[in-house]
Parts: sequence; structure tokens; C-alpha cells
Amino acid sequence: MMKRRKFIGALGAGAAVAGLSACTGGEKQEQTAPVEKWDGEVIKWTMITTWPKNFAGLGEGAEYLAKLINQLSGGRMEVKVYGSGELVPALQVFESVASGAAQIGHGASYYWKGKLPMTPFFAAVPFGLNAQEMNGWLLHGGGLELWRELYEPLGLIPEPCGNTGVQMAGWFNKEINSLDDVKGMKMRIPGLGGEVWRRAGGIPVLMPGSEVFTSLETGAIDAAEWVGPYNDLAFGLFKAARYYYYPGWHEPGTTLEALINKKAYEALPKDLQQIVTMACRTANADLLADFTAKNNQALQTLINKHGVELRELPKEVLQELEAISEGMLSEQAETELDQRILKSFTEFKEQAKEWHRVSEQSYYQARQ
Repeated sequence: MMKRRKFIGALGAGAAVAGLSACTGGEKQEQTAPVEKWDGEVIKWTMITTWPKNFAGLGEGAEYLAKLINQLSGGRMEVKVYGSGELVPALQVFESVASGAAQIGHGASYYWKGKLPMTPFFAAVPFGLNAQEMNGWLLHGGGLELWRELYEPLGLIPEPCGNTGVQMAGWFNKEINSLDDVKGMKMRIPGLGGEVWRRAGGIPVLMPGSEVFTSLETGAIDAAEWVGPYNDLAFGLFKAARYYYYPGWHEPGTTLEALINKKAYEALPKDLQQIVTMACRTANADLLADFTAKNNQALQTLINKHGVELRELPKEVLQELEAISEGMLSEQAETELDQRILKSFTEFKEQAKEWHRVSEQSYYQARQ
């Protein structure tokens, strides 16, 4: 059997792209770019990430994306991945890719809320879209076009590149019985979820994943959300907190992003541009599948081996957090583009809720 790279080379990059487009929602108007003549020079890209190097799930997702690009290009491209802190700190990925210091980054757009208030809409909105719905909005509901328009003045091209699915509400060392228990609580929680936490009386703290365990263990923060059982087990967060709460109201379907320098992308031959784009779409689907396959096994390990206490947030607390969230969202839209993003997101959410009420939701209830 041919090795994958040789097979791709024999097949032809154009055919490979066509196959990827068919299974990952590629733009219909760009089916297959012709393969340009290769002069033998390898195009080398640097990928910087907000995750620790090779970290379970998230870091592996970045490595998988690089591997796909390298293989599908038939050796014409070489993408090397650097974890957070290796070249730049985790929260400097955005400006580093924008400046051209790196050609591509891997992270989550809500980290850039301080630069562009609407970026969290393309990652996670409290009580917003789940993974299935985010993919629908971005790839077939106009969301990706708005995301690109938001980033275009900064010389950046975004692509969805992974999804965690519904996350956990987080790790706590005291019980949450009412919203009063939130008041004064320092919690690692990014994006719009952090703003809801602040309005509920808590103190949100933004920090990269590599700092979460130590901050929680030393008491620098009182609580922390990260992702879900698979990632949280890998970080050992069960050693630093007693209670593990669900559901992840703040991140119901977090989309990760590939952040691409526009000049570097446009300098590529057309077929390699398409390979980069379609590799992102494939990695987007693969990471969600990975979390879906591994989260419950990790959760059982946390409960049965490490004695973690799994708790559901009280319905009254969730209702109050949702009310705060609903009142906050419209305040994020400052410009005309912001207003269009909010309108598009909100309208897609409403129609998706209606469909899922008679499809996914009713099926889950029947399966019980």
C-alpha cells in the first residue's frame, strides 16, 4: 500500500482538494484549482498557537492541521507548529500573525475581545449556538463571510478549525446553590462568558490554559473553566478543585480558529490556497469527533478514579445567567458591521432552535 504522501502525489493535489471540498463544505464556486508547476522550492510556514505544545485535543488539533497541509501539498509546503510560549506568549498570537511574524495561528477568537468586541461571536456565545449550529452558521449561514470582513482590515483570514462541543461549566472549590455564591468569586473564564460572570457579581480572569492549574491550586483564582473532561483530565485540574459543574452555559459549541496572514495566503499558488482552506475544514470536523469520542471516558475516570464530585448547576442559576446574557449581547455591537454580525447570529439561532426542537431535542428526549 502506498504511503499517504506518495498516494496524494500520485493522485494530484487538485484531485485531493476536490475530494476534501466534497466532504467539508467547500465553496461551490471554487471546485478545483489547477495544480501549478512546482519548481522544487518548499514554502515554509510557521504556526503559533494558544495551546501548550502537543496538548491533548487542542494542541493535537493544531498538529493535525499542519500535517494535513504538509501531506496534501505533496511536500510543496512545510508547516511547523510552535506551542504557546515557544515563540510568542499564548495571547499574542493574533498580533503576531497580523504582523507577518508567523503565517498562521491556531486558537480561539474570543481571546481577541479586547481588540475587536465582536470576535467572541465566532467562538462561543453564552446560551448561543452549539457545535452543529456554529458550523451551519459559519459555512452556510453567512457567518464566515462576516468573520472575514471583520478581520480583513487587519490583514487576516479566519477559518473554523475545530470545535469542542458543549463544554463543562468549570471547577469549583465551593458549591454553587444560588447566584449569591458567585459574588466576589475569581474565575478563569474568557470572552462573553467572562462578561456575564462579571455582571453576575463574579470576577472574571483571562489567562492561557498553561496557567490555569497553578492559579487554581494556589488560590490565585477560586474557580476555572477550561474545556471538558478530556482536556481537563490532561491538565490535572481534579487535583486543584473538588466540584465539577455542568453544563457549559458560557461555551455551548466553541469554534476554534485558524488565523492566516492574508499576504502569506495570497502569495500561495491557487491550488495551495485551496489546500490550506480545505485542510482547516477537515481539521474542524476531526477535532469535534475527537472530543465526542473521548469526553465520556475521561469523565468516568475523573469520577470513579479521582473522586470528582459531578454537579449540575441549579436551574435558577442558569435562568439568571441567561437573562444577564440576553441583556448584554446587544451592547457588544458598536459599528454597522457589528450590528450585521449580531443580526445574522441572532436570526440563525432562532431558526436553528425551531428546527432542533423537533429534531435533536425531541430525539434526545425519546432516547431517554
